[in-house]
Amino acid sequence: MDNPPRRKKSARFVEIAALAGVSVATVDRVLNERGSVSVRARAQVVAAARQLGVPRLLPDTRHGLVHIDIVLPDNRSPFFQRLNLALQRGVAMLDKRLVVHRLWTPDQDEAALLRAITQRRHQRQALIVAAPDTPAVRAALQQARARGEHIAMVVTRVDEVPDAAYVGIDNYAAGRTAGYLLGRLCRKVGRILLLSSRRDYRGHLERSRGCREVLAAQFPELECDAHSSETHDDPDKCYWAVSQAFQRGDVIAGIYNTGAGSPGIEAALRRFALDKVCWVTHEISDDHRLYMQQGLLDVVIDQDPDTQAIRALQHVLAALEMAPADASVSLAGEFRLYLPENMGQQPYLG
Repeated sequence: MDNPPRRKKSARFVEIAALAGVSVATVDRVLNERGSVSVRARAQVVAAARQLGVPRLLPDTRHGLVHIDIVLPDNRSPFFQRLNLALQRGVAMLDKRLVVHRLWTPDQDEAALLRAITQRRHQRQALIVAAPDTPAVRAALQQARARGEHIAMVVTRVDEVPDAAYVGIDNYAAGRTAGYLLGRLCRKVGRILLLSSRRDYRGHLERSRGCREVLAAQFPELECDAHSSETHDDPDKCYWAVSQAFQRGDVIAGIYNTGAGSPGIEAALRRFALDKVCWVTHEISDDHRLYMQQGLLDVVIDQDPDTQAIRALQHVLAALEMAPADASVSLAGEFRLYLPENMGQQPYLG
């Protein structure tokens, strides 16, 4: 069978020129990236070629540098260290026209966070951020979107920010999973102690709520705290919360910690627990591997910071039309369950 005749390049250039309102010579200079063409004409030609479905790699219409800010809390937990390393590795592979500014704000200093979001030292096009869901932060992110900045949220979601992408895990589902595991693994009837990093982080609230709901519905013999103890990922605060519960004489059947600070929990269990307490927490860090090896920690729910970093960068690049759009970015990321039998030995920050 004869192949259909191929359309001449010049014929396709004529169509693009007519649609873009420029000359065929201008189309040739733009698509073959030779000669000087105005920014406006370049954009018109590329838009026309895209509209006509021209089967070729089209030139980038952007000129100059593209600025992206990454704003994270100055949190020294293993998870945030790993997330920072993953973003660092991802940024190293980006186009040289992308200038990424990495900013850390004190963990509980909302004013510093708001300055990082609102006070721009350059023409910022995109923002990757982990932030609490407070009215002031919400308003600052809404203003950034109104300026045309593209936003990707990692770790936790801030509500009511139009067209912002959340690339983290489904924290509510993770909390429900923790509740189910506690219900199945606890060896005695008693109290489930809930520890949470921060109550203004929606992710921690969702994890705690999910855990409570499953325990109340499926395992009513396990009494669950109405409110979680706020620890700010501080081992000393975790130690105090657990030791206080034991010293009150509570029968502690299980512990769910939605954040970090595990060395404090480990120390309190060794000092006060007379028998096995089921313990579920987050992130497959080196200390958690050790505690699982020793039989103290039962299950780790890991939110895969490496994939969150990749998904955040993919979203802002696609929004900037510098990479193909990925529909999966709109879906919640997957979390992983680790037990002593599948936890591996590779260093968490290696």
